[in-house]
Amino acid sequence: MFWMIVISFTFTQCRKEAMLPVVQDPVVPPVVTPVVIPDASEVNTFVWASMHDYYLWNDKIPNLTNTYYQMLTTSSSNYQRNKDSLNVYLNKFTDPTKLFNDLLYQYNVVDKFSFIVSDYTIIDNWIAGISKTMGYDLGQHYFTLDKTSSDVYIVVRYVAKNSPADLAGIQRGDIISKVDGVQLTGANINNLLNGDSFTLSFAKIVNGVMTLTGKTASLTAVQLQEDPVLFSKVLTVNGSKVGYLVYNGFTSDFDLELNTVFQQFKAAGISKLILDLRYNGGGSVQTAIYLASMIYTNNTAKLFTKSVYNGILTPYITTTYGASFFDSNFTDKINTTAINTLNLADIYFIVSGETASASELLINGLKPYMNVKSIGTNTYGKYVASLTLKDYDANNNLVTTHKYAMQPIVAKYSNSLGVSDFVNGLAPDITAQENAENLLPWGDENETLLKVALDNIKGLKSQTIKNVSYLVKSELLFDSKDKSPFSHDMYVDPQKLVKRTR
Repeated sequence: MFWMIVISFTFTQCRKEAMLPVVQDPVVPPVVTPVVIPDASEVNTFVWASMHDYYLWNDKIPNLTNTYYQMLTTSSSNYQRNKDSLNVYLNKFTDPTKLFNDLLYQYNVVDKFSFIVSDYTIIDNWIAGISKTMGYDLGQHYFTLDKTSSDVYIVVRYVAKNSPADLAGIQRGDIISKVDGVQLTGANINNLLNGDSFTLSFAKIVNGVMTLTGKTASLTAVQLQEDPVLFSKVLTVNGSKVGYLVYNGFTSDFDLELNTVFQQFKAAGISKLILDLRYNGGGSVQTAIYLASMIYTNNTAKLFTKSVYNGILTPYITTTYGASFFDSNFTDKINTTAINTLNLADIYFIVSGETASASELLINGLKPYMNVKSIGTNTYGKYVASLTLKDYDANNNLVTTHKYAMQPIVAKYSNSLGVSDFVNGLAPDITAQENAENLLPWGDENETLLKVALDNIKGLKSQTIKNVSYLVKSELLFDSKDKSPFSHDMYVDPQKLVKRTR
């Protein structure tokens, strides 16, 4: 009995002791410093937001469609998280140009056209046709008469009105041999022709030999607004009046001058038109509509072209302006000035690989309505248009913290039959090539491509004229439209589309 009492007491005490709480030192939580994601720079935010809202291929860019970057409004439940996520991405880029390029769809493959500049006046001047220039165009090629010689020559393709080159007496077809007395070669041509001031010496081909003419011209580059209405003439072909117009750019500042040329054509009673677009890289969509109306009709109920925008802009445009916004009809006025319409049935286009964007829009848009014949080589192949985007604050004032502006592709165009996406250009009806070493003056009826057009009107078959010398392809950086980043662009009127982006 004694031992049973002892064992029972001991067990009870052990159980009580086991049930007592274990006293521990209090746990002090570690100090956590909250991570603060700095806001992205204003310019980076502008680049991303604008590309998100306007870019034609925005649905194909993961960093534009990423749901963690869509902030919506400050009342959204994930606003701060998404804002931080977007800022982390944007803060990776110290150069806005690299951010912009990161948001392009298959850069230089599909999208070869969108660009960004650090100073918006560059775009403003381009749209107005203003650049620092000698006022001539030299193309992309130099040539030599002897494959074994290092001497090369380059031909002036055209001269802008009232430019330094024009005032110095330089003409289309002049062959440049020397710069500041130094013979051009494949090795020095870039450096010699990239200066802002120099003296040119000219040569000519005599019996297959290049000979100096003694003609020289001293030039200094100036800021010049180039007039795209380069040359016009009324020709008589088989007793009929044929208009001939060399038009080098769809620049809206010269719309009224273009209309005046058509007034002259109308007064002359032309029945056919030869429109020379061989060096025309494009420009304003609105100017293309005006020109189409001058050529064919001022019937405002007839469709010229249709546009397509991305999945964000399309509902915005439809709600704000109506579905008719996407249809661009022929027009009867340039602002308040009546369009001079020729109501032609036949038109000939002179084209080349430099005929692009608004030029192609014009050709493609007229094909459903007119007898269209094109002469030359395949056009460039650009059926999309860009839009100038500058950074504005919530009060619609241009920001002052930076001067970046973008020209991204925002729309694509088709004609009234839905024809679009001609990535390889528009094929010519008559294949012919400019005789690069024997460029005759504009309007000369023996000029290679003009002669092909005139012979076709006459019902004759033109003989193919081959270049007599050996052409060498080059990558020159001199004053040539084809080396400009804007040379093949087509742009839409920003007034109706630009809205404040997030």
